[in-house]
Amino acid sequence: MNIKFIKNSSPTSDSHVIFVYGDRELSASASKVDKATDGLISRAMMVGHFEGKFGQTIDLVAPAGLDINRVLVVGLGDEADLDEVKSQKIGGKIMASLIASGDESLSIAADTPKKANISGAEFAAHLGFGIRLRRYRFDKYFTKQEEAKKPSLIGVQLMCAAQTGAQNIFDDLDRVADGVSFARDLVTEPGNVVYPESYAEKIKELSDVGIDVEILAEDQMEELGMGALLGVGQGSACESHLVIMHWNGSENDDEPPVAFVGKGVTFDTGGISLKPGAGMEDMKFDMGGSAAVVGAMLALAGRNAKVNAIGVVGLVENMPSSTAQRPGDVVTSMSGQTIEVINTDAEGRLVLADALWYTQDRFQPKFIIDLATLTGAMMVALGHEYAGIFSNDDDLCENLSKAGAQVDEPVWRMPIGKAYDKLIDSKIADMKNIGGKYAGSITAAQFLQRFVNDVPWVHIDIAGTAWKTEASDVADRGATGYGVRLLDQLVREFYED
Repeated sequence: MNIKFIKNSSPTSDSHVIFVYGDRELSASASKVDKATDGLISRAMMVGHFEGKFGQTIDLVAPAGLDINRVLVVGLGDEADLDEVKSQKIGGKIMASLIASGDESLSIAADTPKKANISGAEFAAHLGFGIRLRRYRFDKYFTKQEEAKKPSLIGVQLMCAAQTGAQNIFDDLDRVADGVSFARDLVTEPGNVVYPESYAEKIKELSDVGIDVEILAEDQMEELGMGALLGVGQGSACESHLVIMHWNGSENDDEPPVAFVGKGVTFDTGGISLKPGAGMEDMKFDMGGSAAVVGAMLALAGRNAKVNAIGVVGLVENMPSSTAQRPGDVVTSMSGQTIEVINTDAEGRLVLADALWYTQDRFQPKFIIDLATLTGAMMVALGHEYAGIFSNDDDLCENLSKAGAQVDEPVWRMPIGKAYDKLIDSKIADMKNIGGKYAGSITAAQFLQRFVNDVPWVHIDIAGTAWKTEASDVADRGATGYGVRLLDQLVREFYED
């Protein structure tokens, strides 16, 4: 889709969007259209009980005399409440309303909101960002599709006074959207398309934007002693991999990097502890944490972030077979710590254990943040609205919470503590990989904490946010790309030069 910013002019597109604030206060462009149509907008608002509340819309056929097919009236609510996130949501609502309208071109009268906390350039740019995010579709496998359901919009013009400023802001956000889309693609692809080897090859594409990519094969991981990660993948015909991404954007080459680690279980059957068949097809998205890391690295490189960053993803497939790991097996992690595998469906923490240890040992980063679709218990606790975070560092945790609020990818801090250690004590090894019936998300985090030493660390459990069955303002149903904007904002706000 082509999104561009132009000076205010008369619209000549198929569809045209005008805005109304709360209490039916027309924007300047809305007033202009209202006068040109003998009060059409005002009458439609009265008849349709339209009050200009945030997200309200009226879709009108344009009368004769206008060079457009339709006018979409969109409510912005209280002008003073308008911010970047709300601007993105409005952009998403516009796209959701018109994406399959049959119209190919769209113009938006992005009048400068005078009382808002953002400038006119920021308002227009974030409208465009929301449009870009909501435009995403994964339809590559459809061979037949009803015309009425096919996306038709191919061009959007945002009409604003601060054209150049809006374009500059949007160009930066557009690179973040690239990362989100890349992550959504990875999560949505089926397990026969994205598996450890093909996933690693896909990550190589990031070299095109200046990211150095290393891929460790199984023999290399065996030499490093990664028995925990390799144990998960030993039942699969697909070879496991560890992929390391380097972005050196800081002006100081010796600046310690920030580090992101992702769980990349490309398909999770549960292994010998087999999951129920119903819904197992969704387990293709058990690599959502790794996709967030890959997407975030793409976003940082795409916008030339002034930071040194490392992304590490452990890529495995968890399958049941005659060579699969058994319940009761004991594996030795790269750290030297031993783990009794009580349940082979608690595999993500085994992958992360070696990936985390490798990252802190090799790179001595400023901090490590890991992301994983780790526990169903997290969904029970927080549903689909928040990701749960667990941390050994209050400052890092606070920064992440602020970043989440700024981009509408909220997080909620959960407790960890020594009192939970006894739940993962093993009778024959240093620890076991599950804790039992209670505090499942906490014991998983408690397990991971044993592999980061004293490095500042946050674990983000995105089980409820990586994939949604209902559309949001900026994402259709399915993969959300959750974590890309969160990590990008964290770096942007707190850790760039």
